[in-house]
Amino acid sequence: MFPLWINTKPYYQKLLFYVYFFFNLIGYATNFIDFGYYKFIYNRTTISEWAVVKNEQNIWQMFLRFAVSYWHIFILFIVLSFFWVYLYKKIKFNPSSFKKHIAFYISSSFVSLLLMITVMVAGMRGGDLKKSTRPINLVDANRYVKKIQHADVILNTPFAIIRTFGKNNFKKLNYGISKQDVNALVQPIKLYAPKNDSTPNIVLFITESYGREYIGAFNKHKNIPNYQSFTPFLDSLANHSLVFPNAFANGRKSIHGMSSVLAGIPSFMDAYTSSPYAKQPVESLVSTLNAMGYDTSFFHGAPNGSMGFLGFSNILEFDHYYGKTEFNDDTQFDGSWGIWDEPFFQFMKTTLDKKEAPFMATLFSVTSHEPYVIPEEFKGKFPEGYVPMHKCVGYTDFAFQQFFEAAKKEPWFENTIFVFTADHCNQVHYDEYKKDINRYAVPIMFYDPKEKYVGENMDLAQQIDIYPTILQMIGYDKPFRSWGRSLIDETQQTAPFVMNHDGVFYRYTKGNYICIFDGEKAIGFYDIDDLSLSQNLIANKNQDMIQLEKNCKAFIQDYFEKIIDKKLK
Repeated sequence: MFPLWINTKPYYQKLLFYVYFFFNLIGYATNFIDFGYYKFIYNRTTISEWAVVKNEQNIWQMFLRFAVSYWHIFILFIVLSFFWVYLYKKIKFNPSSFKKHIAFYISSSFVSLLLMITVMVAGMRGGDLKKSTRPINLVDANRYVKKIQHADVILNTPFAIIRTFGKNNFKKLNYGISKQDVNALVQPIKLYAPKNDSTPNIVLFITESYGREYIGAFNKHKNIPNYQSFTPFLDSLANHSLVFPNAFANGRKSIHGMSSVLAGIPSFMDAYTSSPYAKQPVESLVSTLNAMGYDTSFFHGAPNGSMGFLGFSNILEFDHYYGKTEFNDDTQFDGSWGIWDEPFFQFMKTTLDKKEAPFMATLFSVTSHEPYVIPEEFKGKFPEGYVPMHKCVGYTDFAFQQFFEAAKKEPWFENTIFVFTADHCNQVHYDEYKKDINRYAVPIMFYDPKEKYVGENMDLAQQIDIYPTILQMIGYDKPFRSWGRSLIDETQQTAPFVMNHDGVFYRYTKGNYICIFDGEKAIGFYDIDDLSLSQNLIANKNQDMIQLEKNCKAFIQDYFEKIIDKKLK
């Protein structure tokens, strides 16, 4: 674009060729990444994805494996890139010489530069040069779609990365809601009547990618045609457990799940654990149990430090961390993510055998994940199902079965509450779980061998509810910070609700409606049963919807204020 008199020289054109393709092919490649990755996170890749991989020790090995697993995407990228270069080279420039450089600068070349700059600035600001406009952002894509989930078609990945690069999305948001109203609507400080006069052990399973779709016990009333469960053991255990078939994740990634479940801190646009405010004292399930004299442990079969779990577990003040290093047997390494689930579950069991009660242990599983492989000796043992994930679900269900068959022989088993959930969802098969809201559908289940908590509760539930529920179960009798609610609180201090974020918009579900909030105002209201978000009711906004939007604003306002002002403890 610059009006340089040398711009038609061969050497200058060659320099432009390399500059042009070096930067553009990098951006072009990120779109191809989303051809494979979008179905896992359901939004365009942003700079926050770096937080997912930056702690991995085998990034290059993972890249080579992805190149093999998604070879068709790599081939498509290479073919189209070569075609792009071919078309570029079809344009021929004839060298020109300008005797009067000044005349050249002030002629049409300079005028063209000014015109192009004006158009570029207008485009960056959203289409015009009005003072009221601002640089276009991810949310602006929704101006051109009727259904918000289609906005990702309007967006492209390089733009999504550029617009989020160097951005700190943790900023105070003041919606003019008073402290008194926030406390009434959000109830961030909880105090429950104890449900137990003893101190049972707690074993919490955060199962990798284990969406609610796979587990038959959570789909009894969904009326899904030709439904098939892939978890026979968990289904049998559910008959003696407290099950929540309308439970949802508060985030889209594994690290989102860890902070939501253990600290009751959801993640919205970006992971809380990747924010500048993650390194602060946090009142959590771990800290409260530590204060009660519990021995606390975190188990994750991946290389120590993977996913950022080791760092965040230290912030939460776990007494012990057990990873691939402590397992100390690389013959059980799956070659991609970590130790196979079945032997690692057994490792946790034998470790717990040596601990004094009361103890709390959290296991974050590994195997039920892309590239969807199971140990060679189990090939053919589990149903292949309809998507590659199904056999992995069956294998992890078997790992649960083996763990419980061994654990029930131990003296600590009877006085232990087992909690089951997942970090997020994965591959789906049935249309019911392709619906927009069900992209966050995860299981929540509590199992007490004494069958103190049994039944099916159809209320809304979410990951951040697990922390206060456990505290009430074990008889914690002090006030504590929690944005969630106890799922066994008969007084219903806080009405059932679900809060999460799709990467662009907040979603607040409560009562009869789902509210879609863009950070400034509600842009959609949907019936609680409209899981596909197909019919926006905002044109007929009623008092219940207005109240729902206020609840959403109060939650967000209190969330960012407590995090930024370091009031999480």
